Amino acid sequence: MTYYLVADTNMNKRLIRNADPNGFRLPGWLASLILLAPLVSGCTALGPDFEEPGAPVAQEWIEVDDAEITNQPADYPEWWTVFNDPVLNELIEMARSQNLTLRSAGLRVLQAHAQLGIASGSKYPQVQQVTGSANRVKISDNAVDNIALLENSFALYNLDFNLSWEIDFWGRFSRLIESAAAQLQASVATYDTVMVALNAEVATAYVLIRTLEQRIELAKSNVRYQERALRIADVKFRNGAVTELDVQQARTVLNATQASIPALETSLRQTKNALGVLLGLLPREVDNLLAKPAPVPVPPPQISVGMPQDLIRRRPDIRQAEWVLAAQSAQIGVAITDLYPHFSLGGSIGVATIDIGGKDVGDLFSSDSLRGLAFGGFTWDVFNYGRLKNNVRFQDARFQQLVVDYQNKLLQAQAEVDNAIVAYLRAQVRAQFLAESANAAERSVQLSFVQYREGATDFSSVLLTLTEQFQQQDALTETNGSIATNLIAMYKALGGGWEVDSERILEDYVDEEDQQQLRTRTKYWRNTFPQ
Repeated sequence: MTYYLVADTNMNKRLIRNADPNGFRLPGWLASLILLAPLVSGCTALGPDFEEPGAPVAQEWIEVDDAEITNQPADYPEWWTVFNDPVLNELIEMARSQNLTLRSAGLRVLQAHAQLGIASGSKYPQVQQVTGSANRVKISDNAVDNIALLENSFALYNLDFNLSWEIDFWGRFSRLIESAAAQLQASVATYDTVMVALNAEVATAYVLIRTLEQRIELAKSNVRYQERALRIADVKFRNGAVTELDVQQARTVLNATQASIPALETSLRQTKNALGVLLGLLPREVDNLLAKPAPVPVPPPQISVGMPQDLIRRRPDIRQAEWVLAAQSAQIGVAITDLYPHFSLGGSIGVATIDIGGKDVGDLFSSDSLRGLAFGGFTWDVFNYGRLKNNVRFQDARFQQLVVDYQNKLLQAQAEVDNAIVAYLRAQVRAQFLAESANAAERSVQLSFVQYREGATDFSSVLLTLTEQFQQQDALTETNGSIATNLIAMYKALGGGWEVDSERILEDYVDEEDQQQLRTRTKYWRNTFPQ
């Protein structure tokens, strides 16, 4: 049985059995190899298939018996809403649409998607080219004298379709596609990790701003108390009832409290600037969003934290580490395929003519102008001096390193959750004691003023109670803020906040402004981002 490589009307190569002998005849072994290539391509994939690595996971959280937490599933895709603060909700929505770091992560998803497309193309013939040329040749007259039948000036025209295909016999290209697909999933998980961190950073900055605002107001309120004490001491001094020592001590306490305000205002400005970066806004624009001071957000009475096993599927950074592992596992297979021969098929079919002997460019597409070439072969790096085996070892060792990193990340994640839980619970206990202490300090100030006027106590008692009142109120306000920030840290450690966008397409990862710039710069995004 005979096979010929011929061209159809679209210049596509195809095998035809018992075709016109004017076609390009193929050796039987090569024709059989071409026919069998699609069947054997990718049927064997060398290297290990990825399996999720084992990692130590606790059965429950250490503080699971506390009444303020429950091990019910922590289903908080929009966990920040538990604070019931409309301004916070608006800020997070704004950050999710405008944050530049998140936009950058979305563009990396787009890059990984394109890389997967490149890798997928390797399963098909790697060379598919149409070539053409027109050449005018002038031969030396001295050379023509010795070849009587050859004209010394002629034109040569060629039009060819070339194809070359390395067969995926050992699964090399399948593994490359597997690796690229895993890298795409890893980039999606990285995007989700950035989103989880962004939600937490915006909420933390907002809580710090509200805490600093309240601390500044408390400092100013205590300044008024201390100015009152200074006036009382000054009046008594002028009347000769006390010495100047009382006046100077009162002024020392007052100045110390006043000096704390600029430091707090500096922290407030810096925190607002940090929030502006998260929101993609200029500093003055943040001031417009937070024009009026507001109370520190208050957490709910009970929170759900789920179980430690939930972290593996909830935390995107753990999923990202697992996808990186899967991508690296495929690279081991790619390295192993280099130890084996690579089989290739290819050929060229085309037409050519020369304007000699009554022929010209018009004869280019006649049957007599058909020409072709077909080949099959293999390459095998047999003398590589251990280079290829060491590459396998390198890829395998890197995979094992990533396994250890994955296990370490899971341990760290569990520690982060436990740390946040205990910090949240103990901050509440601390706040209870500080609230009682602040109330007692305020009552002490009232009593000390009365007793000082009546001469029942000296001025040092008044100063002591004023100092204690400011310290306890400031500590209470700061601790109330830390309760909220510890709860935010816990939600971040649990991996909450990315599920809002779990049903996404490629367009959802790329900001509309970036899409527009991509479409404007090159036309090849029109199918990806249709207008």
